[in-house]
Amino acid sequence: MSEESRDVAVTADVRRHGEGAGLAFRITLDGIEFPAFAVRWHGAWHAYVNRCRHQLLPLDFGDAHFFDEEFDALVCCHHGARYRPDSGECVGGPCVGGRLTALALEQRGHGLWCVGRRAADT
Repeated sequence: MSEESRDVAVTADVRRHGEGAGLAFRITLDGIEFPAFAVRWHGAWHAYVNRCRHQLLPLDFGDAHFFDEEFDALVCCHHGARYRPDSGECVGGPCVGGRLTALALEQRGHGLWCVGRRAADT
């Protein structure tokens, strides 16, 4: 059985974070701690392990800024890989066809919690 952290608080109050917001946090998957992030895109929250599929570097510079200027893709600041915000699929750059590791989120009251991998990615 793999060890995963459960109920990791991403934010205490989602009302403070508007469209395009990026939130950084850490999660343990299979006994290894990873940086992770959540973004709000088209009114919904999506979360991923913060590792580009190209060279496993973080997508951001540590500033929780993930979107491009057109606000239609998450972009790796190192090599320009572009990912769909809703699925994590790489649609441009050196790792086309790859996917970010998607994480499951739950909204509890006004809080946002990460509860491990998204079911399709386990």
